Amino acid sequence: MRHENYSKDRRRLLQAMASAGLLAGFDSLLPTYARASTAPHGPHLDTTAARVPGGPARDVTMDVHIRRETIDIAGGRASAITVNNSVPGPIVELWEGKNAHLRVHNHLDESTSIHWHGILLPFQMDGVPGVVFPGIDPGDTFEVDFPVRQYGTYWYHSHTGLQEQLGQYGPLVIHPQSREDHIDADREYVVVLSDWTFEDPHRLMAKLKKMSDYYNFSERTAADFAEDVSKAGWGATLRDRMAWGNMRMSPRDIADVTGYTYTYLMNGMHPGANWTALFKPGERIRLRVINASAMSYFNVRIPGLPMSVVASDGQNVEPVKTDEFQIGVAERFDVVVEPKADQAYTLMAESMDRSGYARGTLAPRPGMDASVPPLRAQPTRTMVDMGMDMDMMNMGGGSMSHSGHAMPGGDSPKSGMGADNSIAMMEPAGPVIARHGPDGHGPGNITTATVQRYRLAERGTGLKDVPHRVLTYSQLRNTKPMADKREPAKTIELHLTGNMDRYMWSFDGVKYSDADSPIDFPYNERVRLIMINDTMMEHPIHLHGMFMELENKQGEHLPFKDTISVLPGSRVSLLVTANEPGRWFFHCHFLYHMEMGMARVVRVGPGSKKENTDV
Repeated sequence: MRHENYSKDRRRLLQAMASAGLLAGFDSLLPTYARASTAPHGPHLDTTAARVPGGPARDVTMDVHIRRETIDIAGGRASAITVNNSVPGPIVELWEGKNAHLRVHNHLDESTSIHWHGILLPFQMDGVPGVVFPGIDPGDTFEVDFPVRQYGTYWYHSHTGLQEQLGQYGPLVIHPQSREDHIDADREYVVVLSDWTFEDPHRLMAKLKKMSDYYNFSERTAADFAEDVSKAGWGATLRDRMAWGNMRMSPRDIADVTGYTYTYLMNGMHPGANWTALFKPGERIRLRVINASAMSYFNVRIPGLPMSVVASDGQNVEPVKTDEFQIGVAERFDVVVEPKADQAYTLMAESMDRSGYARGTLAPRPGMDASVPPLRAQPTRTMVDMGMDMDMMNMGGGSMSHSGHAMPGGDSPKSGMGADNSIAMMEPAGPVIARHGPDGHGPGNITTATVQRYRLAERGTGLKDVPHRVLTYSQLRNTKPMADKREPAKTIELHLTGNMDRYMWSFDGVKYSDADSPIDFPYNERVRLIMINDTMMEHPIHLHGMFMELENKQGEHLPFKDTISVLPGSRVSLLVTANEPGRWFFHCHFLYHMEMGMARVVRVGPGSKKENTDV
């Protein structure tokens, strides 16, 4: 049975009660930075909700306590894993050029961990059990000491089992040492987006393994078929249906886990509770948006208020004016807004599959709100998302086999730029050391993209036709030229692979537990990492310990990323200077994909540094 004891109706009732002030006590259970705002008294108010405190640069010593507690969350009451008694946890605030001493205390009855996402630090402190340390046993304390070598917006979360889904995450902000890297704003707010389920995460994952579309209630209908026939004709519609049928996939498989079980949160508050941030008209407001969800992409916009994107994954970019951006799991975008009017604005974070939303309010005074836009129509995936050759599809051929081979009438992978924007990059310079073709994917992959497209200039799923500006990766431009201009000494090509029908996820068709050896990056060399997404969905891929420079045609100003959303049927290329010795986790940041095996270890400098052999 798909119906659970809890229901959407109950959650809607609780949200309505919250809106009416009947759950007023809920506010006191949130972290201090997420509580309701008080009236502003100036441009740097300490009591404003989610405000980043700032202050003089200093070394930081902080105790982080991990506990299992029963809390009010998402309009209900549940057992959660808290950080310093709250979900999300408190802001960890650091200063570039200073030192951090973080003590993690485990009060659980099970092992735990904290990964400091995007932070440059010794690999032994990176916080991934089984890769760099065994985990933090119950009752133990793990101490992390490192010099702070960067600035920007980051976050932290458990890397043990499915604890992250239970609430073990929080924001991390680092102030820049140089005035050159400072972004002027009258006040700053952290905006942590997340997804909460009242289900046991292990039960949720078991359902996905038995029925991958368990949470998807938006499959195409006979009415959709009739509409498509009226628009495209019988032949094109039948070819489309046959192709998706052969794939055993639905074009409306946008998200594995949906609003059927998820409540989407903003700074720990559900939509009815209306998290609010205050401003004075005319101020510059910096919003540090963090996607700390387990499985959810969000489309973020503020109707009536343009945004300037000023940082991506913690690192500054030249400002890009936009009206909406899509943010993958674990990504961060910093935006600056300048509300001029004495009115409230809705901060809307709609789930990519349009099954729900998180929302907050920017307002001059407490108690104000603005209208919440209705959920837009659910997106539908296309042949491009399948990695199909559109010319062959139009000629009546070109579907894929379940073994990952192109079927008769299909095409082979292409190079160069085609009229349909298929593959934008020629074969990269430097020797290809590790290349994996479709025949090597095995049972862990059901398809192979016959056409690998450059899609960095495309809007995110569901945003193609919205009537306003949308951020794309091609617009991101580093504020500084790249420091390492060497040609890559090594090129590594990896395929993102999956079998949605069996809920199997992997790299090159091999799950993490079956991988024979790490991926080797030569120490202090330049490496080109090419990823090809052979699956029908986005994957947010995160490399620990090092930044990646996204090759997005911005010359010597390639943007830094630590997490890259790879669109279906696409090929992306990134450059890495492998100057951080150690063993680093490399994985899809969809929690359940990682748990099912979409992960590897990257080893920097095997044998060249003694500490590389000490884990």
